[in-house]
Amino acid sequence: MEKVKARALLEQPLRAASYNGYALAEKPPQALPGRSSADAPRCPKAAASSFESWREERTRSEEDNEMNLPGLAAAYSTILRALGEDPERQGLLKTPWRAATAMQFFTKGYQETITDVLNDAIFDEDHDEMVIVKDIDMFSMCEHHLVPFVGKVIFDFRSPFLSLSPALFSFLAAVQERLTKQIAIAITEALQPAGVGVVVEATHMCMVMRGVQKMNSKTVTSTMLGVFREDPKTREEFLTLIRS
Repeated sequence: MEKVKARALLEQPLRAASYNGYALAEKPPQALPGRSSADAPRCPKAAASSFESWREERTRSEEDNEMNLPGLAAAYSTILRALGEDPERQGLLKTPWRAATAMQFFTKGYQETITDVLNDAIFDEDHDEMVIVKDIDMFSMCEHHLVPFVGKVIFDFRSPFLSLSPALFSFLAAVQERLTKQIAIAITEALQPAGVGVVVEATHMCMVMRGVQKMNSKTVTSTMLGVFREDPKTREEFLTLIRS
């Protein structure tokens, strides 16, 4: 039943725009001037949503990385020139390749599925009370500006199955609201608990380095499923414990 509810929650449409006014649904990238679409780097296979592809299939492989790296590096050279820089000067000679390989690492979640991330780190224990895991470092890429947002994740689940792996967070282009829901649904589908609560607190570089430019601004999002959503006492216990 909980799995059905999780799938239904995932299918709910996100808002048409985020808090900063950028539409969540973007047009697919166009080929660079002078290049046909056939010359463009390979793109991940289209899926119903970014979470569906992350959960069920790898949309990028190591072979894709090797094949697309020259084109990605060339794109960074183009960006540098457009910004008024000279990619041929000494300090920038290897920067396009470094930036390209770094971006592939920052988005390595496209090469993984939830099965890869969990790595069978699920253990059967005689425990049906709350299990709270706090202060898990989280790194992701804002899909609006392609700059990082970093923070902490707290999650709690009520289940006799304990997963000791905190690595439930892929490196993908994302928004925090959707990432929070993805984590909750991933835990639900992996452990089949009675309920899951997830809280994410993050600092967005797109708000720190541009926009409102507030160094100490943080965004907090949460998702509650199962008993954490349906039972106010359970939810209050969870929120009290994570504040202590």
